Amino acid sequence: MYRKALGALVLVHMLFLAGYVCLLAGDLSQGGQEPVSAAVLDQAVIADGKSGGLGIVPCASSGQRVVGYASLERTAPTPAPEEQESGPVWVLGQEDYDILLRIVEAEAGTEDEDGKLLVANVVLNRVASDKFPDTVQKVVLQKNERVTQFSPVASGRIWKVEISQETYAAVDRALEGEDISQGALYFASRRYAKSSSMRWFDRCLTFLFAHGGHEFFR
Repeated sequence: MYRKALGALVLVHMLFLAGYVCLLAGDLSQGGQEPVSAAVLDQAVIADGKSGGLGIVPCASSGQRVVGYASLERTAPTPAPEEQESGPVWVLGQEDYDILLRIVEAEAGTEDEDGKLLVANVVLNRVASDKFPDTVQKVVLQKNERVTQFSPVASGRIWKVEISQETYAAVDRALEGEDISQGALYFASRRYAKSSSMRWFDRCLTFLFAHGGHEFFR
């Protein structure tokens, strides 16, 4: 008798619990909060940026994406080629830069800025040519059978000059790619050069133009 009563009580309790569960499920399906779509979730993060203390959406139902702030960061657009800052065409070490300044000052100290630029152009043209050494230092200090290529090197004046601001400006123009030399590889001052040297220039090279006290050849 006791066992039958206890069994009936358990059965009633189970039926009551099943009914409660059904009612609860019906309420959730009709009056509960609808699942949030991934698109709405993204918009919410973009709108206030405060969804979670760690910078992420605090929770998401199955199938939804958790969007972190890092994924919302805007990347600056890549500038068009014509808007990008252009760097120097020639990048020299400090020693080569110093020697280029010195030879320009020694050879064209009394010339205008374009005259200085032309001397820098000739030196750099030689560095780029297969006919000459491949560094500024080697080009400027080059000797052919103990004969130097530049008279200020032979006299030692290259090491005594004081570099002017105009020379700095001219050399920097050359390093940035400005070249007005028409490809010149040689220059000479007819006024100060030996006549035998100038005969070689006139006979073996192509005259390009004259600027200031120098004539330029290739």
